[in-house]
Amino acid sequence: MKTTCTPFDIADYLDNEEVIEGYLSAAAESENPDVFISAIGDVAKARGMTEIAKETGLGRESLYKALRLGSHPRFETIRTVLHALGVKIVVKSNQA
Repeated sequence: MKTTCTPFDIADYLDNEEVIEGYLSAAAESENPDVFISAIGDVAKARGMTEIAKETGLGRESLYKALRLGSHPRFETIRTVLHALGVKIVVKSNQA
């Protein structure tokens, strides 16, 4: 008997605002910045990379490159993509 597996794609599960918020918040807590950048890419993929590219004014290929592991996108790019995704960065004191 032959068993086949399909690759896991987190974007398939990012299907509502609460899940997306939790996913991005958890990724933002990582000390590795690649985790957060990759998570933004996952959410963009879930929402439709073509639509996000249009909203940001970036080309699809440029968007993929900016959000892949190991990339070092400018803060402006991250801020623009987050805005297109309908989320924002919130700064809180960790003293509470």
